[in-house]
Amino acid sequence: MSDLRNSVAAAASGMQSQAQRLRHVSENIANADTPGYRRKMVSFQAAIDGGRPTGLVETGRVQLDKTALPAIYDPSHPMADDTGHYEGSNVDLIIEIADAREAQRSYEANLKMFDQSRQMSRGLLDLLRR
Repeated sequence: MSDLRNSVAAAASGMQSQAQRLRHVSENIANADTPGYRRKMVSFQAAIDGGRPTGLVETGRVQLDKTALPAIYDPSHPMADDTGHYEGSNVDLIIEIADAREAQRSYEANLKMFDQSRQMSRGLLDLLRR
């Protein structure tokens, strides 16, 4: 029964991590046109409890993309400097959509693993009741 509980916990931690990743991707897409906005990136790492790996995954610290912000020429923009330029956003919508799809598919895979573990534990309990 412990192995089933561990598989459910691993799937749940994967779903939680991918949900957080998808939240940051959504923020990036929402702010794609915000001047000076830097893309947020999230990394994954193994969860550690008491110095030992638990077999679970968690998200690391959110990092900002350090690529240069594009200089956009628009003299009528309120944030434009003396040369008529302002800093745009470094969000690339194609990359964000690809990241969103990857996070969605990973979430779905963890959900299937969660559901399969739940069905196996239900089957085990049905066998034990007989």
